[in-house]
Amino acid sequence: MRTPDEGASRPTSNENHLLISAFGTAPNSPLVALSKRISECGCNLAEARVALLGNELSVLALAQGAWDAIAKLENALARLERSGEMRLSHFRTGPRQPQSNLLPYIVEVIAADKPGVLFQIAEFFAQQQITIEQLHSTRYRAMQTGADMFSAQITIGIPNTTHIAALRDDFLEFCDGLNLDAIMDPMKF
Repeated sequence: MRTPDEGASRPTSNENHLLISAFGTAPNSPLVALSKRISECGCNLAEARVALLGNELSVLALAQGAWDAIAKLENALARLERSGEMRLSHFRTGPRQPQSNLLPYIVEVIAADKPGVLFQIAEFFAQQQITIEQLHSTRYRAMQTGADMFSAQITIGIPNTTHIAALRDDFLEFCDGLNLDAIMDPMKF
């Protein structure tokens, strides 16, 4: 007689993931120290994002490896944080689940800066049950007028059951109501 676990596949040894966020002051990038520790512990750097926010370099990294390599990395990160080189946070997570039912679109928004603009955009997509997969927003001064401006580039995942033309019309009407200049186009690979 077969047990319930006999038919199930066992996870491979490299299906362990550690999500790490690190902050350090420019010009000393936490990416160098993090990627070195990840490699030394026998893990792979599966994904990474680096951004300069204010005077801080922010690194978000996803390490992948065997359970013992991930445990070794957790210890190495604790030592790294105690050294005072950077501020760290980390926790175990799983791999990203493939979502074949989402259509990737790029949204770009430019507007006069005012409080709550990003919140309103995020809320619009949340109400439509559309996921924001990546976002980069910034403030800057317009060259000609000196006015404070807001700019955002957003990657969204639209469910394939969504009527795209209706969504685009609703989004552009929403943007017109807030005096935002925006576009929504399919992502080009």
